[in-house]
Amino acid sequence: MANIKSAKKRIGVIARKTAANRRVKAHLKTIFKNFDSAVAAGELDTAKENLALAEKRLHQAAAKGTIHKNAASRKTSRLAKRLNRAKA
Repeated sequence: MANIKSAKKRIGVIARKTAANRRVKAHLKTIFKNFDSAVAAGELDTAKENLALAEKRLHQAAAKGTIHKNAASRKTSRLAKRLNRAKA
């Protein structure tokens, strides 16, 4: 445990940031799950809406620094590829 006051403050800040990042990542996982279930069920309109939402949320998370911007682009690309394969 930290003894210095500023170190104690940092522990609290880190805990809050970690909690916020976990919420964002959990939300992203839910969006991906909804997308996957829509593609599996053949509901391409719903899947397309979920793709747009996923892209928006991924890039928001990248802008906040929760995930890397290249990771956001990679995940968006893979989701789009999966949707296009389902359409074909």
